[in-house]
Amino acid sequence: MGDSQSVATDPHAAAAKDIYGSHPYPLGATVSSKGTNFSVFSASATQMQIVLFDNAEPGPPSRVIDLDPVLNRTSHYWHIFVPGIKPGQLYGYRANGPADPQNGQRFDSQKVLIDPYGNAISVGLYDRTAASRAGDNATTSMKSVVADLHAFDWEGDRPLNRPFHKTVIYEMHVGGFTRHPDSGVAAANAGTYRGVVEKIPYLLELGITAAELLPVFQFDAQAAPPGLTNYWGYSPVSFFAPHLAYSSSKDPLGCLDEFRTMVKELHRAGIEVILDVVYNHTAEGDEHGPTLCFRGLENSFYYILNKNDKATYANYTGAGNTLKANHSVVKRLILDSLRHWVAEMHVDGFRFDLASIFSRNEMGEPILNSPILWDIDSDPVLAGTKLIAEAWDVGGLYQVGTFGQDKWKEWNGEFRDDVRSFIKGDANTVWKLRERITGSFDLYKEGARPAGQSINFITCHDGFTLNDLVSYNAKHNEANYELNSDGPNKNFSWNCGVEGSTTVADVELLRTRQIKNLFALNLLSIGTPMLLMGDEVRRTQQGNNNAYCQNNEVSWFDWNLRATNKDILRFVQHMIRARLHFDEGGNSGRMSLEEYLTRAHIEWHGVELGKPDWSPDSHSLAFTLQNLAASQVRYIAINAYWKPLEFALPPVTGNPGAGWLRLMDTSLPSPNDIVADGKGTPVDGAKYLVNPRSIIMLQYKSPIKI
Repeated sequence: MGDSQSVATDPHAAAAKDIYGSHPYPLGATVSSKGTNFSVFSASATQMQIVLFDNAEPGPPSRVIDLDPVLNRTSHYWHIFVPGIKPGQLYGYRANGPADPQNGQRFDSQKVLIDPYGNAISVGLYDRTAASRAGDNATTSMKSVVADLHAFDWEGDRPLNRPFHKTVIYEMHVGGFTRHPDSGVAAANAGTYRGVVEKIPYLLELGITAAELLPVFQFDAQAAPPGLTNYWGYSPVSFFAPHLAYSSSKDPLGCLDEFRTMVKELHRAGIEVILDVVYNHTAEGDEHGPTLCFRGLENSFYYILNKNDKATYANYTGAGNTLKANHSVVKRLILDSLRHWVAEMHVDGFRFDLASIFSRNEMGEPILNSPILWDIDSDPVLAGTKLIAEAWDVGGLYQVGTFGQDKWKEWNGEFRDDVRSFIKGDANTVWKLRERITGSFDLYKEGARPAGQSINFITCHDGFTLNDLVSYNAKHNEANYELNSDGPNKNFSWNCGVEGSTTVADVELLRTRQIKNLFALNLLSIGTPMLLMGDEVRRTQQGNNNAYCQNNEVSWFDWNLRATNKDILRFVQHMIRARLHFDEGGNSGRMSLEEYLTRAHIEWHGVELGKPDWSPDSHSLAFTLQNLAASQVRYIAINAYWKPLEFALPPVTGNPGAGWLRLMDTSLPSPNDIVADGKGTPVDGAKYLVNPRSIIMLQYKSPIKI
């Protein structure tokens, strides 16, 4: 098909008189009392149609409108006002232009394309295979849906703007959180935004302050191996529409309201909403993938193409294509999308998947001072919004410690790996642990970075769960139908003596202790902690460390585990409260990491006071620190050795009878493993025997000299 071929003929096609006058801005579908204004960008298209559908049932469009290239085009924008079009109308575009892959152009006038700025999506009878092959896909395409964003009552809701030093993030999957048959939510709400609302009491009981949702932009669930489903959602087709499958009503407009109701109710509970967003690639994949939207509107503008073969895509994401984030059109799309989710959907922040893509130019080459990073950082609509970067990409860019300005926080992969290695018992890790505990000062000492710069995590959706980290030496991904070749091979995991589930009591006791150790280090370290959904009850993926395609009980939150592993749940609840309470009197949010460390008066110890062992064979470390209000002092001793170690305690001076209180000892059974602040057990003597592979935390509350 060449440039001269006309847009696919249709018996319903007709030119529309733009009697009310249309305009190129805003992009997308804008509703008024008289109808709807449509506007879409395509610089290279020679012809454009709007196709309207009465419903999502099989059949051709009910109406096709030809846009006049003279009357309905301004610069690079095609636009028309169509009277009588109301919210709920299904629509799409057909664009004709050069079908010249060797020069980066992939127009296909037979494909129905969703609106890049559409606020709602109807999935209908969508078929990814049909979108990937030649021919008309009107029956099996996704459709955009006209929506009026002003029809929702927010009841005064606003984003919460909680500072990072008072934040504990819970990474969770909207569907998997309540899809398990024992979740206890109403059947119609299982796996939905409403299901999350029903479980707000659990989130409050746990104590987290922010829910970081795995992708909720409309994604292609069929982008997975045959017979499986794309469960995680890292295959976006729209940057403005919430994922329809997470709506209990399955109505696109109802989905918008249900998502916003979830945000409003989480805010009422004091919980922020952070979205995991994917602006680095789309579900259209490589040159063999489907034509859904961007490819059919302006392929070479939206995607980085290989320099020597523009018929193929640069793949810095591992997903087949890479968005050209610093192209003016794509940059505007991303910024408009972010503003939409903040202004219209009231979200509190974003975690950017493979954010180092933003540090590549239009040719895919790494650049300094990326334009889009500064545009996001300085945008007034986003001024109070949390920005978190996964500061690497699959193409080899690794920017942990150097990403963006101080407004950008970073997923700290060094924290994950170094803490895992130390607790596992690896050599030459104690000095790395020191850096991770202190906010990764080795990474963030330049530029007066704030104390919360590092997003500290042990596990996330990508990799082992915490239970599996201490239960498997190797990945077990056979269920993904890729011969166990997918997923990382290097996990810094240890099965504690038995591979997989076991009834051996000693192994289970050790695993429980190791899980508590890992939680403790995450929640005691300077930075912003992030926990993975279900780790607090020992959720398992049966050794699968890449469960992106497992939309089943492998990935779902098993609510029966709350009772089975209530000791771990209780431990996490108390650790979160201990963390948030410790910094109540301070204001670390406005401090640099260096200033925070100075005021915390950290002193390092080994088994002897003031004599930490930094040798490669060391497996222990102790330290004292005080909170910023100088009202609490803690002593923490970490023993990752396989034998008990006796640690000398700092002498305490002050009121008669003053001494240390034990708040935590991970070697003790529940409920003695951790207690609330002020209710600790007095510690007698000048030394404390720390059991093998365990951590203790002692506290003295009054201002004292140590």
